[in-house]
Amino acid sequence: MIALAPLRWEDGAELIEANRQSAELHHPWVRPCIDRDGFAAWFRRTQTGALTALLARERATGAVAGVVTLSGITGEPFQSAYLGYYANCVTSRRGFMTQALAQACAWGFTALNLHRLEANIQPDNAASLALVRRVGFRKEGFSPRYLFVAGAWRDHERWALLADQPLDQPSDRGLR
Repeated sequence: MIALAPLRWEDGAELIEANRQSAELHHPWVRPCIDRDGFAAWFRRTQTGALTALLARERATGAVAGVVTLSGITGEPFQSAYLGYYANCVTSRRGFMTQALAQACAWGFTALNLHRLEANIQPDNAASLALVRRVGFRKEGFSPRYLFVAGAWRDHERWALLADQPLDQPSDRGLR
């Protein structure tokens, strides 16, 4: 089981260390902050309202399991956001990110009153594609050279979940 909560400044050192340990797991899909300056810049962006970062921790140990972000948060008429996420190696492959993603989606639909969450995933990222499928996302399309990742424009598949779709996860969905 995991606990999901908004990122705090105090989480910085532990998250940086978890990200450093997980560099091989993250490559080439994501480049999270691995130093204090990177964390500070990212944390400031989470305070603007257009980006929310949620930290997932294993309940039993308190270990950082990963991060879920909601970015590009827009109000009417869209009521939507982009979903980003990554796991950390110490707790990976144990279902924690499935729980975290389901909780983050439920929170976005209720607390932020969102209608739509979209995840854009590189076609070769099998683990990420399996994750969104488990939570109930549906593939909507393909975007050539959609995002600039690791020095190049990368193709992405577009996956979405709507507020009126059931989440394919058990009940414990609230944020702490």
